[in-house]
Amino acid sequence: MSILLRPEIGARQAVGLTAMAAVAAARAAERLCGVPITIKWVNDLWKNGKKVCGILTEAALDLESGMLDYAVLGLGFNVAAPADGWPEDLRDVAGALYDGSPAPGARAALAAAFLNAFWPLYRAGPRSGYLDEYRRRQALTGQRVLVTPRRGTPRAAQVQGIDDECKLVVRFDGESRPAALNSGEVSVRLL
Repeated sequence: MSILLRPEIGARQAVGLTAMAAVAAARAAERLCGVPITIKWVNDLWKNGKKVCGILTEAALDLESGMLDYAVLGLGFNVAAPADGWPEDLRDVAGALYDGSPAPGARAALAAAFLNAFWPLYRAGPRSGYLDEYRRRQALTGQRVLVTPRRGTPRAAQVQGIDDECKLVVRFDGESRPAALNSGEVSVRLL
């Protein structure tokens, strides 16, 4: 599903759209599937430790104002596993919302549940409290992870949490001060 948005926000606040969508998608998936859904920073939903949804937000920026012209929010749910199973390279990481075949209309119900959860968050913005729920649903908080920068050497760290700008706060091994990571600069996986 893709949604065209015209938020009146600056580029620094754009990651909040992804976090809002993750909260709304987790609520919708839990409502329909009846199992807990967690969020792996910044844009993946997990069911039983496996990815069941990915979220991407692309935007166009007005360089003069620093505000977004528009954003496209895209969500891809794994509603059911492939009939012949997941490919070998995905078996350990991919999951599905439903263990078997979903009921007729499940995809439409999921889309409707997502939209019904997302629009109130989007309209209220930061006042909606989405960031608190985003933090509560984090699958990585307290976990040991490997942080891989786009350029550079991977490093082990302990996840401390999420800051007010949706950055992942980690403490790298051997360092006493925490670091806040931007989603576009690194990838993170559990150790």
